[in-house]
Amino acid sequence: MASAGLFRKTRFAPTPSGYLHLGNIFSFALTAALAERTGAGILLRIDDMDRERANPDYIQDIFDTLRFLDLPWTEGPQDAQELESHYSQRHRLNLYKQALDKLLDSGLVYACSCSRAQILKQSTDGAYRGTCRHKGLALDTQDVAWRLNTESAQTVSVKTLDGTCLNAALPNDVQDPVIRKKDGFPAYQLSSVVDDVYFGIDLVVRGQDLWPSTLVQLHIASLLKEDHFLNTAFYHHQLILDSHQRKLSKTAGDTSVHYLRKQGCSAEEVYERLGKELHLSGPLKHWRDLAFLLP
Repeated sequence: MASAGLFRKTRFAPTPSGYLHLGNIFSFALTAALAERTGAGILLRIDDMDRERANPDYIQDIFDTLRFLDLPWTEGPQDAQELESHYSQRHRLNLYKQALDKLLDSGLVYACSCSRAQILKQSTDGAYRGTCRHKGLALDTQDVAWRLNTESAQTVSVKTLDGTCLNAALPNDVQDPVIRKKDGFPAYQLSSVVDDVYFGIDLVVRGQDLWPSTLVQLHIASLLKEDHFLNTAFYHHQLILDSHQRKLSKTAGDTSVHYLRKQGCSAEEVYERLGKELHLSGPLKHWRDLAFLLP
């Protein structure tokens, strides 16, 4: 069990690609409860690198929803204007470039021209099979992504809340991850590592579906020799599933807080709905009521 004073800072890290849904709120509520228990601060870090998907309405929804549900943060933007002027990922492009340059020096970066359709044609599960790994495409070739060769990746060690470590190999779906997209901007797996190091995050709370991302990010951090990230504690929580046993997505409008607010729901009623989705036996009125689910 994590004790008070153990961690310095955790974060909310939403992507503004849709309205926040109950699955997001569950993760944020657990983050807030764990931060309160351990004395950690909370950073609001909005992953807005993809400007085509970062709809201004979705950005505003993040601030509106967090405040509506009394979810606190101690660092980061207070509104969309402050996000744009001080906290946008575009302000850290030089840091991402420095990380990319370090990975280039490792000799493990290669160019990939594969489209998503081509990858799906070769692999029904969407896992990349290393098609371009040994083609020798020039990195400055037009319309290519940069991938990280993980053929020789070692077992990754993941630190848990109580300080113990779990060892795991990179699963198939994160082999040879994209680290720079075809548009020239850093990919999520790289920018997330760089951001967490930059802001001094030492506790990450995320869903079980992001376990593969945790492994690949730790692998990237090991190549970058980012010891701080390698010593970060990770807590992977259960997911809220829909009636088809699939995790909630931002396209599922009826579970978005935006939709529920438009239906006249109060914050307490939103938490009650979350409790029903989690099949809790007791009442859920506030994020603090979820603290009992933490280890």
